[in-house]
Order: sequence, then C-alpha cells, then structure tokens
Amino acid sequence: MIQIGTDAPLFMADSTHGTFQLADYAGKRPIVLIFYPMDNTPGCTKQLCAVRDSKVAYAKFDAVVVGINPASVESHQGFADKHQYNFPILSDRDESIRKMYGITKFLFLMQQRVVIVVGKNGQIIFAEKGLRPTEEILAVLATDAGSA
Repeated sequence: MIQIGTDAPLFMADSTHGTFQLADYAGKRPIVLIFYPMDNTPGCTKQLCAVRDSKVAYAKFDAVVVGINPASVESHQGFADKHQYNFPILSDRDESIRKMYGITKFLFLMQQRVVIVVGKNGQIIFAEKGLRPTEEILAVLATDAGSA
C-alpha cells in the first residue's frame, strides 16, 4: 500500500458526478479516498452511508470525499440514488487507480477496503485498511488542518 508522505498519484475517472480529476483538488484541499469492494453490500453501504451522514463534519475541513471501486458508473449511480449519496463514486474499471495506490485484492477477487487521506499539501497522510470510523478520519483531517 502507498506510504505516508508520498505525493498522491494523480488520476482522472468517470464518476456519478461526471469526470473527476484529482489534480483539481490535490495541494488545495484535503481528499478522502474510500476504496471499497462492491456496491450494494452491507459493509459497503454502511461505510458510504456514514460518509453521507457526516457531510457537515467533512465540510468543516473543506474535504473532498470520494468512493472508488471497479464497478461501472451505472452500477454506482443506482447505488448512489438508492442511498442518496451526495459525493462522487468513481469507476475504476481498469483498476489503474487501485494499482497506483497499492491496494491489493482480497482473495484475488475484490479490492480491499482501504481509506486514504491526502493532506492539503497533496501528500498521503493516512492509509489504513478496513472499515475506518468517521471519527478517526475526521481526527486525521483536524490534524492536517492544524498543521497547515
């Protein structure tokens, strides 16, 4: 997995909100990248609903939050509409974003669940596997805001 202190690899991808380019935000705003295995599964739904429900908290840090997995934009759009997700979900069809960030596959089938936070300086400041609590991610953003 990508190392803390590394410059965030830049990418462009189709999303539920149109084309997303990391370069539009890197070095300007903190970015939370949520790599998750599949749309419409209990764990993934819980994780992304927590993001939706914490919109105001993320906004305090001017953070950009996106979900990423290899499903199509159409699949993501149905998932987003069903749960009223108000943030982009990116389609990584060729899995190039996953590979750039060193995200491995679970049992060689699905990408692992990983949260990566890119600080305002454009560098990786947090990279952890698993279903990370919102409070943990917000604490990372608060630390980044304090160091800016």
